[in-house]
Amino acid sequence: MTAVPRASVDIPEPAVTQTRSRRGPAVWRSRAIRLTSVVVAIGLWQVLTANNVRAWVRFDTLPTVTEIVRAFRHQLGTEVFYLDLGQSLIRILTGFGLAALFGVTLGVALGRSRWLADTVGPLTELARPIPAIAIVPVAILLFPDDEAGIVFITFLAAFFPVLVSTRHAVRALPTIWEDSVRTLGGGRWDVLLRVVLPGSLPGVFSGLSVGIGVAWICVVSAEMISGRLGVGYRTWQAYTIVDYPGVFVGIITIGALGYGTSAAVEFLGRRVTHWLPRVPEVAK
Repeated sequence: MTAVPRASVDIPEPAVTQTRSRRGPAVWRSRAIRLTSVVVAIGLWQVLTANNVRAWVRFDTLPTVTEIVRAFRHQLGTEVFYLDLGQSLIRILTGFGLAALFGVTLGVALGRSRWLADTVGPLTELARPIPAIAIVPVAILLFPDDEAGIVFITFLAAFFPVLVSTRHAVRALPTIWEDSVRTLGGGRWDVLLRVVLPGSLPGVFSGLSVGIGVAWICVVSAEMISGRLGVGYRTWQAYTIVDYPGVFVGIITIGALGYGTSAAVEFLGRRVTHWLPRVPEVAK
């Protein structure tokens, strides 16, 4: 009997090359549109503030782009700016790191244990709707110094998004995956290490991405209330002395820091879950 040759399933090289060649210009076009939208928004801000436009919103009370740029250039030349930057980063990384550790651990436990879900689950659901910034008075009473209180507020802000996302990701795993491991002789730890943790990673990093954004909101608010250093504290101080360009320097700095840390979390998530199929960013 003559053997039937197997059909090749390889994608022809010209087709792959053609797809990549089409995707390249589309990506650059998308980036150009995004950059243009930012430039247009900045230009519009400059026109409205420079001409003291008052149309429902009072742009005549806001600083112009050129004034903000001058204030930013001045801040970059001072030592205090970098001290504030470093202090805010230390607070956010400490609080977020603890939230990631405890949030993922407890989320997996709640997703896997019915007993923990019945005993600890209700407590987390009762505490979750409370805004972390509302705990500032409690943090002041609990901790001997402001620094520990601000880190605690940051931890709470990021903890619940990570916890909830991890718990849902664990509960959404197909039971057939666990059954397959147990059928092959795997135990509880095999299921945890080979099914639960890898399978829940997309949901975990989704919660981490949300958590880092919420953490920035609360750390800045806590710095404004009880901090002595930090970007939030310096932004509020600029407002109290009517330094409005300085206020916008703080706002822009907070936005840049939040964008950078969120991008780092998402980049790490893509690296860790590189085995997942990816949806192209720009449609062909």
